[in-house]
Amino acid sequence: MSSIFPDLKYPPIDVRIKKTPQHVMVFDAIRKKWLVLSPEEWVRQHLIHWLIQHKGIASSLISIEKEIKVNGLRKRYDAVIYNTELKPLVLIECKAPDVPLNTQTIEQALRYNLQLNAPFCFVSNGLSDALFKVSEQGIQRLEEWPMF
Repeated sequence: MSSIFPDLKYPPIDVRIKKTPQHVMVFDAIRKKWLVLSPEEWVRQHLIHWLIQHKGIASSLISIEKEIKVNGLRKRYDAVIYNTELKPLVLIECKAPDVPLNTQTIEQALRYNLQLNAPFCFVSNGLSDALFKVSEQGIQRLEEWPMF
């Protein structure tokens, strides 16, 4: 699939792909449905597999693309990791590989997190990423994932 999208910083994944006359589709194992394989979805699928296979996050604790209200507007977060008490732990915002991680993309994730109050925010375009700890003391960029 790297001929369609660039290789990402995450390990290669084994996903089910099919072509229809209109789209290339990918099977999302968490949502149990076929989705259009957009550049952002390519990043999300790699990231979700990495979280499960390399970070030990249980798939049952990951929620994908749910609606939230942000300043009265209906938005969708890309993914949220919940803790075992089902409280938001990490808000995840995925971008296409050609979208730079800049102040605007990071602020988007932090705005979404105002509704969820997760202690961590993670933003990735598959080529680079940023993890932040969010607390009453402020926002701190982390270099490594903490042990959950």
